[in-house]
Amino acid sequence: MPVRLRLQRKGRKKKPFYHIVAADIRAPRDGKFIERVGIYNPLTSPATIELDSDRAMHWLSVGAQPTDTVRAILKFKGVLYKKHLQRGVQKGAMTQEQADELYNAFVAKKEAKVESRKEKTAQEMEERRKRIFGEAPARPEPKAEEEEAPAADDAAETTEAPAADAETTEDSAEA
Repeated sequence: MPVRLRLQRKGRKKKPFYHIVAADIRAPRDGKFIERVGIYNPLTSPATIELDSDRAMHWLSVGAQPTDTVRAILKFKGVLYKKHLQRGVQKGAMTQEQADELYNAFVAKKEAKVESRKEKTAQEMEERRKRIFGEAPARPEPKAEEEEAPAADDAAETTEAPAADAETTEDSAEA
């Protein structure tokens, strides 16, 4: 039974949402499947991809062929790179620790790139909102309840402070 990793469309008209599934090659697009491996939502910016990379690696290792779109998703998430590194470990070109180190560096770099894209998109949306609606008016501060009269010690300090200021202004005027 030939197996293919492909997209299964969900969602409503003009609002696509996809499941990434392992399915028999002869089954219809939205029909019977063997296992759901992940989800893909192209409508968000950047696209939302949730993938069980271990199960995707399993299906690739037993001979499942991904479609073009799923291949791009697997490449983006690093599953094909991980498969490439595992092949190097099997051939003796590197150790498992070296392969894991390279894979973790790749994943960290990719996550940083995705986070910067999310921040950029949020900033663009905020700028667009400001162009359309203008600056938000400043909110008035809530009025505080009437403050109690200061205690006798506080009143003495407040009367001495302006007198000290007056002396410094007289000194600066003479100079």
